[in-house]
Amino acid sequence: MKKKALLALLSGAATTLAFAPFNLFACALITPAILYLLLKNHSVKQACLLGWLYGLGFFGTGVSWVYVSIHTYGYTHPIVAATLTLLFCAALAILFLLQAWLYQKYFSAIRSALSFGVIWLLFEWLRSWLFTGFPWLYLGYSTLDTPLSVYAVIGGVWLNSALVIVISLSLAMIVVKRSTRQLVISVSLITLIIGTSFVIPTQWTHSSGAKIDIAIVQPDIAQQTKWQGNQLGNIVERYYQMSKPLIGNNVIIWPETAIPSFYQNVDGFFAPLVTAQQQQGGSIISGLPMQEPDNNHPDGRRIHNSILNMTQGSYYHKQRLVPFGEYVPFQAEFRDLFNFLNIPELTFSIPEVKNQPLLSVGDYHYSTAICYEIAYPELVRQYSKTADIILTVSNDTWFSHSIGPDQHFQIARMRAVENGRWLIRSANNGITAVVDAQGKVVDIAPRYTQAVLKSSVQPLQGLTPYQRLGVWPLLAGYFAFLLWVLVRRKIEITKKAKQ
Repeated sequence: MKKKALLALLSGAATTLAFAPFNLFACALITPAILYLLLKNHSVKQACLLGWLYGLGFFGTGVSWVYVSIHTYGYTHPIVAATLTLLFCAALAILFLLQAWLYQKYFSAIRSALSFGVIWLLFEWLRSWLFTGFPWLYLGYSTLDTPLSVYAVIGGVWLNSALVIVISLSLAMIVVKRSTRQLVISVSLITLIIGTSFVIPTQWTHSSGAKIDIAIVQPDIAQQTKWQGNQLGNIVERYYQMSKPLIGNNVIIWPETAIPSFYQNVDGFFAPLVTAQQQQGGSIISGLPMQEPDNNHPDGRRIHNSILNMTQGSYYHKQRLVPFGEYVPFQAEFRDLFNFLNIPELTFSIPEVKNQPLLSVGDYHYSTAICYEIAYPELVRQYSKTADIILTVSNDTWFSHSIGPDQHFQIARMRAVENGRWLIRSANNGITAVVDAQGKVVDIAPRYTQAVLKSSVQPLQGLTPYQRLGVWPLLAGYFAFLLWVLVRRKIEITKKAKQ
């Protein structure tokens, strides 16, 4: 059992290699199969341990970048930061424990491989909304630079995860049954999946206008000083000087919370820049904090992490906030204890309006996602149905040179494929890039330096199959299958009781 426990931990850890920046796709195919094989012929209690250890390895390597935020920018002692990171990963690993428990207790006896795969996929979906969601490290993201990526226009990252699981368990069944028949079945199924990917159309949307010239400003402002009040003048001056030569570009874009102050505090400083861009018929878009009065709020106002088109007044407030990073649940009780991410003087509010209008940019409409929001497939799908372009702004400086920004960019690229839209990504120190509707990187700025990325994007309209239907057809199939297994299990138990 000790050897199996170690193998579960190591296989979970190895799964991270399937994602950016490593992109070793084979790991996504092998490690779920290893967990499935490890769970065979074990008690429910042992299965829970193996599942939790797999999850600990999975999240322990996959989201290790949390340590950087806590230690480097939260000024937390390395031992404390490492302990908090470990606790965070151990808590997330409970989801794999529950996954293993559910499978082993109720579904391992009938269609075991298919049951294991369906439960895995349901738990990926569960992670998209449980406790506000942590939609990270879905197996489908590993398919992005493979022929399988095209399936995302049909069923999103959800379908791509399903295909990874099918291939993985097909390989596992070769090991389990060790028969020529099973080998032929598994190889045929894998060949069908890969072969079909070459006949699926890659273009489901159509042009809605001429290409738009854009210029993305990457200021590379140090996180340690960004929110210090005495740095505000230097920061706004940097944006002004980097943007002044760009006047005339159709769209100038700044990253998340580019201005570490409310816009009304600096609008006078930027007025000449905004006026000049308006006269040229262009836009300046920035991430920044915005406030609005709210008599029902304890502070008499709501503070939002927002995107503002300064030239047209159109804005968007972030809806998916990072717990203990951007807002503190039960703030009065736990603010002092959990303020390790060091957001000074304010926490953000969730907007009261759930269905916000799209960001107006000239004659076009942009679907917007601020930082973490781009990881929510269904949120971006809903907002992109009538959008011409997807815009995401971020500040991945929080994660320094870790693997976090690479994973984040990979996720953003998948949203472009799912929705058949070009995607613009603006980040404080990278990854700043333009991605086409097939998820290919068109232009990218050098990381960890001041830069301006000039490019052009093609506005598109139309709906992909995924935009029309979302995750629901897959979910319906998963629940129907599990219900069938439970009914079969009940019948078999009843038969045995009568014998």
